[in-house]
Amino acid sequence: MIPHVEQPVESSLYGAPLPLWAGIPFFLLLLAIAFVPLFNKHWWDRYYPVVSIGSGLMTAAYYGLMRSTALPILHSEIEFISFIVLVGSLYVITGGIHIRLRGRSRPLTNVAFLAIGALTANLVGTTGASMILIRPFIRVNRYRIKAFHIVFFIFVVSNIGGGLTPIGDPPLFLGYLKGVPFFWVLQSTWHIWLVTMTIVLALFYLIDRRQYGKLSPGQRHRTEDLGEKGEVVGLHNLCFLGVVLCAVFVIDPPFVREGLMVSAALGSWFTTRKEIHKKNVFDFVPLKEVAILFLGIFTTMVPVLEWITQNSAGLGLNVAAQFYWATGALSSVLDSAPTYLNFLGAAVGVFVDPDLVRDVSRLSHIQAPGLAALAGDASVQARMTLETLLRYHGGSVRLGTVTIDQITTSCLMTFHETVVQAISLGAVFFGAMTYIGNVPNLMVKSIAEQTGVPCPSYGRYVGRYALPILLPTFGLIWLIFFRN
Repeated sequence: MIPHVEQPVESSLYGAPLPLWAGIPFFLLLLAIAFVPLFNKHWWDRYYPVVSIGSGLMTAAYYGLMRSTALPILHSEIEFISFIVLVGSLYVITGGIHIRLRGRSRPLTNVAFLAIGALTANLVGTTGASMILIRPFIRVNRYRIKAFHIVFFIFVVSNIGGGLTPIGDPPLFLGYLKGVPFFWVLQSTWHIWLVTMTIVLALFYLIDRRQYGKLSPGQRHRTEDLGEKGEVVGLHNLCFLGVVLCAVFVIDPPFVREGLMVSAALGSWFTTRKEIHKKNVFDFVPLKEVAILFLGIFTTMVPVLEWITQNSAGLGLNVAAQFYWATGALSSVLDSAPTYLNFLGAAVGVFVDPDLVRDVSRLSHIQAPGLAALAGDASVQARMTLETLLRYHGGSVRLGTVTIDQITTSCLMTFHETVVQAISLGAVFFGAMTYIGNVPNLMVKSIAEQTGVPCPSYGRYVGRYALPILLPTFGLIWLIFFRN
């Protein structure tokens, strides 16, 4: 969720290579999140802040005492501040928008709702779309809602749906800042996104149709015909939402972006009537849970990401399929944004020749008409990469503002576009595998539980839904698009 562009820190800045056991607090935290609620939910609800913050303090102590530096932890905490400000501002603003739809909770209606939510996610982000739409989705299904409704909402709206634009999901935004063209994702991955969405929505329809068929005539009557009058209020908050989305693109100076987001959230809070918040059953409990758990995750994941950075060259990644599964596996349990950057950097290291980057850089800074003449003397690879650079970043080339990231990414995309597809979709899609794979997952769960909807525990979410539904789907995507 953090729209920062810094590459992961190099190990040379922080001393000797990092041992893998330094990630033990992270793995223990994941195990606690997954299994402790299964055995003692009351204890977990009371003490999860101690577990999360305690795990983070263990990692911070390791860096301070054994590596004699707090810089990696400090960097991660700054990222966390940006993350929670963005999430919190979206939560407050969307909590001031009340949407009530009139009845008719039929399977095809639900499929259409989720499909619209997926498209919306590409315009306002997966977090924004999830926060706007989860409450009306629950209301329209209130007479027959089950845990699988919430799970598929997380699959579609909170994750997979946002795979078409850099606005849709944070890793894609980071790719845009690193030189991946804004509309490239839509142009290059729409067909993969469409196949994935079709499979997941078809499975949802079959499950929802089966559940709907079990309703008695009286229950169907209540489900379809007794909906309240449709209502949409608080639409002025869309202006504040627009401020937040625009602020995401503000990089410098530091913390101006966060200031804009906080201002928008405060503006929304003080201009929204209290009855709207009451209708939405709005409070800060979901945001509190997300903030505490992700504070621990952001801190404990530092050594894991650093280890991956140090060892990326030796991981044996050399084909798109490997990048797809590796990025996806880590995006299931780590924040997908730094995971995306790590594997994009690894792909550059594996596939991009530094000499080619230098040649294209030299050519890109020569103004026409001399450019065409000199390009003719360049290698075939340099000319092909230059064509890619001009196609996607022609304006920057003409203005002399082309960046080394744009050149490097163009080199990668010219000859290994499928690898970039695999990294992008792996980061976005696999966030749905766990509640902590993407921040709206946990917030949707918390909001649903507040309204009395039963949600599966962390372990049951993975074991009953993600593994039997998503994993075969993602495996099929691998077979069709990335195997070769």
